[in-house]
Amino acid sequence: MSRKLIVRLKGGLGNQLFCYATARRLAFVNDAELVIDAVTGFKYDTIYRRRYALAPFNLPLRLATSAEQMEPFGRIRRLIARKSSGLKPLERRSYIQQVGVKFDPGLLSLRLKSGTTYLDAFGQSEDYFKDIHDLLLEDLEMCAPSNGGTFALSEQINSGPSVAIHFRCFDAIDSDHSSNIMLDYYLKALEQLFLRIGRAHLFIFSDRPDEAALFLTPLLKDHSYTLVRHACVQTNAEIDFWLMRQCQHFIIGNSTYAWWAAWLREQSHQGTQIFAAARTIDPEHNVTAWGFPGLLPERWTAL
Repeated sequence: MSRKLIVRLKGGLGNQLFCYATARRLAFVNDAELVIDAVTGFKYDTIYRRRYALAPFNLPLRLATSAEQMEPFGRIRRLIARKSSGLKPLERRSYIQQVGVKFDPGLLSLRLKSGTTYLDAFGQSEDYFKDIHDLLLEDLEMCAPSNGGTFALSEQINSGPSVAIHFRCFDAIDSDHSSNIMLDYYLKALEQLFLRIGRAHLFIFSDRPDEAALFLTPLLKDHSYTLVRHACVQTNAEIDFWLMRQCQHFIIGNSTYAWWAAWLREQSHQGTQIFAAARTIDPEHNVTAWGFPGLLPERWTAL
């Protein structure tokens, strides 16, 4: 009996890419058909209203049918599947749900059972898929947007040294208790980056570009920069993602969206410098701005 792996996507573009990449590797090493559930992971997302975001990529797979999504009564059927599988050893489970966010090495050596297996996991570590990076570069190729202004901006990015600076705006800029990365990180990162590469043009990416520009004013006033605006419209976020991948170097915030743009550029171009925020929120439990240790590759510069 052949093997089939159905991966349940959830979250925004960056998190969906982690789900996909982890499932892609697991299916590849097990010679299993990979199927994407692009519906049920978003069905009850009433806060962020995320939707399937991987359509712009060249993915070698198909989308799950309603039956493969465990519909009808999917919520109850998934709960039963999770509970019953959770009582079995990993290699005998037909529904694999990631518990917590820490890296689970058991997934690397897992031999899928015959028939259908469901994967419900974020997989937020390159250790789940770094050994198939060439496959992922092929899968995650994107067509250049046809918009003339976007193409002109990409030519500007590629015309000289360029740095993508990404700011994820979780809260109001002046909030006393915020999940936003502090300005000090960006100042230190840019100073260290310029010591390595010399001067470069800065391209600012953010889900709230105007607020980001205001926040970054002390950093931008002495440098040439361009404020990129597409990602403030959720349906056009892939345009920013494509543009960000064109940049040579990266200073990223606490965002898996920016993580993937930086990682994909690094995998295809030597010499890419990547700075990432590692602000410690909870020193006692080693919790960083990313929520947990281990997501950032050790070769990146964490400040």
